Amino acid sequence: MEAYLDNSATTKCSETVKDLMMKVLISDYGNASSMHMKGVEAERYIKTAASQIAKTLRCSEKEIIFTSGGTESNNLALIGAAMANRRAGMHLITTSVEHPSVKNTMLFLEEQGFRITYLKADRDGILDLEQLKEAVCEDTILVSMMMVNNEMGAAEPIEEAAEIIHKKNPKTLVHVDAIQAYGKYKIVPKRLGIDLMSVSGHKIHGPKGIGFLYIRENTKIKPISFGGGQQRDLRPGTLNTPGIAGLGLAAQEAYEDFDEKIDHLYKIKQQFVQGVQAVEGAVVNGKTGRDSAPQIVSVSFKGVRSEVLLHALEDCGIYVSAGSACASNHPSVSSTLQSIGLPRELQESAIRFSFSIHTQPEEITYTLKELSKLVPMLQRYRRH
Repeated sequence: MEAYLDNSATTKCSETVKDLMMKVLISDYGNASSMHMKGVEAERYIKTAASQIAKTLRCSEKEIIFTSGGTESNNLALIGAAMANRRAGMHLITTSVEHPSVKNTMLFLEEQGFRITYLKADRDGILDLEQLKEAVCEDTILVSMMMVNNEMGAAEPIEEAAEIIHKKNPKTLVHVDAIQAYGKYKIVPKRLGIDLMSVSGHKIHGPKGIGFLYIRENTKIKPISFGGGQQRDLRPGTLNTPGIAGLGLAAQEAYEDFDEKIDHLYKIKQQFVQGVQAVEGAVVNGKTGRDSAPQIVSVSFKGVRSEVLLHALEDCGIYVSAGSACASNHPSVSSTLQSIGLPRELQESAIRFSFSIHTQPEEITYTLKELSKLVPMLQRYRRH
């Protein structure tokens, strides 16, 4: 049996998305910038995708900029907004539990002279709002925070945070990394006080290499790459029409029968959490109820290094992650787990299990059965 439980790294592309992309690749393959009919056909796919996404966010199609994925969206939001608003101040705020595409971009901006404040999170990975309130000041131009933590599934209080930020300094922009949240929560940026929001296609059963950045109307932002005038001069380059068409359809599908899909995810998560707690030495990190994201569970297995267990599970056809997939080429202790004060032993033995709408109870039962055999065996092996 096979159990794919690494959906926060990437999801399987839906069949309908794949079929649409094949049509665009093979039949309607024009360049959206061309003035002939093939170009007009391609542009129609771009407009349709923007409309499909805008409906899910209740925003204008003009507020959607297509990118190559979550990392580029985060880079464009942070660097573009920081450079466009630097005359108003040089202070940026983020958290200690962000994805590397935010964390490393902030380090770059620090090199450019910006002052960065890193907010701490509690043991569950949740942002301290009082600390945020104290940190926002007159020269704070941007606050960046994730909606759902990619390693623990912590759901951050975005609406409350944005309210605090805008009350303290109405000119401060709020950027949200919604890469693990979009498709799992109903998100209306204007209602939540979000000015910029990053999303990735391959987390919602769309293709890899495509994403979008929501930019609230009248938000000042500069381009970070230069070329032709595509996408209102904010993000130049020939548009990835097959990817954009696939992303638009994936976004639409993500919000069809939404409540039923989310209920399924929480049932799968509950089944897994209840079962894994019976495994010897298992410690679940963070919250696991409906106050957490429906698709992510972080578990540490005392006495077993995460890489060892990951490959042992792989031999059984079970696929999981030992933290963020984006950092897997540089194995090290998770900065997220480190920052929340998790003991070193639990940091080194943490595994992320992440589910999708396709995950079935049988896969969870099989995974729990194998864990109950593998973990005690690996613990004894390490002790020897």
